Amino acid sequence: MELDFTELYSLYYKRLFVISYSITRDRYHAEDVVQETFIKALNKAGTIEEQGKMGAWLSVIAARTAIDFIRREKRKKAVPFEHDLLELMGKETKQNVEQEVETGLLFEEINEAIGTLPYEQQELLMLKFTKGLKEEEIANVLQLNPNTVKTKIYRARKKLKLLVFETKIA
Repeated sequence: MELDFTELYSLYYKRLFVISYSITRDRYHAEDVVQETFIKALNKAGTIEEQGKMGAWLSVIAARTAIDFIRREKRKKAVPFEHDLLELMGKETKQNVEQEVETGLLFEEINEAIGTLPYEQQELLMLKFTKGLKEEEIANVLQLNPNTVKTKIYRARKKLKLLVFETKIA
């Protein structure tokens, strides 16, 4: 049975476009689906037995093609988004890990440097930074004048900075 696709195209284009548009909700995608529908129909023209059912047959092909098209588009859009998201998360995680490692190394350097300070300065810095005590609280614990504590902490910190700075240069 010989089919005239020019005639079929002009007869069913509008119907197939409406079906495709109702599924894709995009004019350009609907046009693509209609074209793909006619290509599929042309390739399977030998399988149609009743020409009276040609409209229904083309309609089913168009609907299924539109659904497949939507599924493909969703996959195309989902993969890059997921890929970008994973890549972004990897960058953020990498930065956080790097920062955590650097912070950990700096903390170790500071602890080592504190260990080289005189005992009194070690005690002051540990109370200040490890215990989180304020100068006045440290003064009460050590039974010192608060101004004396401030001065000693200032000197200890200054010495600590020099020690840490020297290890970074060396």
